[in-house]
Amino acid sequence: MRAAILAAALALTAAGAGAQQFDYGFPGLMGKANRADLAPLTLGSGKPVAEAAYELKSGGYYKIRVIADGSAELALSGGDFFRAIWINEIVINHIEIRPMGVHSLEFDAAGEAEISFIAITPGSFTLSIPGSSGETQKAVFNIR
Repeated sequence: MRAAILAAALALTAAGAGAQQFDYGFPGLMGKANRADLAPLTLGSGKPVAEAAYELKSGGYYKIRVIADGSAELALSGGDFFRAIWINEIVINHIEIRPMGVHSLEFDAAGEAEISFIAITPGSFTLSIPGSSGETQKAVFNIR
């Protein structure tokens, strides 16, 4: 009798240990169904980088496009932001780049880059145009 009770208790414990808090399905967290597409960032002479602050959830999977119109040679810099996220890939001209770390993206001409990432560290972070001080020349990311 004791052996049957012990076996039942072990079976229940093992079943609970195997359960996950989130069920993302076969593709896991990186599946398209789990990804949120963010409003694009724009790089253009005198144009705002972002329309509003981005509200992200720690552990959330996101994709954002960076679009440069070619009106000036511009970059987006933000080492603190890039250290607060895990970058899955950066796609430029259909070339997928899987970097270990990023500090900035610079556009010498018109073009587009797409970044897919997972937000990790809570806090408020910015991507800004180096050398600029205007409020519209940066994008703010709030990770909760």
